Amino acid sequence: MILRFWRGWTSEENADLYDGIVREVLVGIAAREVAGYRGAYLARRELGGETEFATILLFDSTESVRDFAGDDYEIAYVPRQAREVLARFDERSLHFEILLTPEQTQ
Repeated sequence: MILRFWRGWTSEENADLYDGIVREVLVGIAAREVAGYRGAYLARRELGGETEFATILLFDSTESVRDFAGDDYEIAYVPRQAREVLARFDERSLHFEILLTPEQTQ
């Protein structure tokens, strides 16, 4: 399994707006029904003046990630409406092979 990790930062004032945007984006990704896509996590933390968001998308394989993002699959997928409220963001997503899951540690 492959974990796709990405982060973006916004002002405290735009945090709730961005939260709503990214939730819609994640629902839209699921609606695409990309073979091998296994869902997403959305995380948020306040940093005193700004808010950091992280998304983690799960895929069966690197090929599934390519089906989602294209051949240059490390390029971050950041729609226009998200770019408008983010102060900065990772231009590239990181990809990790999952070696151990919560189910395997219980």
